[in-house]
Amino acid sequence: MNLSNLKKNESGVISAIRLSGSIKRRLSDMGMTLGATVKMLRLAPLGDPVEFRVLNCNIGIRKKDAEKIFIHKVVK
Repeated sequence: MNLSNLKKNESGVISAIRLSGSIKRRLSDMGMTLGATVKMLRLAPLGDPVEFRVLNCNIGIRKKDAEKIFIHKVVK
């Protein structure tokens, strides 16, 4: 499952990141690393970007980038 499949208020743990270059480095600097817990907060009115919470930071990323970040869904 990838990050873009999460619904509002669902969480997941990052298991793989298939991005490269500066976007991968920027996201990892903001906490999007393997094993990090990510919560989907909201979707923009037109569907892009998507806002996530990681390490008490809110990060908005494009849907096409979220599709390249794979997670294991956290079940409550």
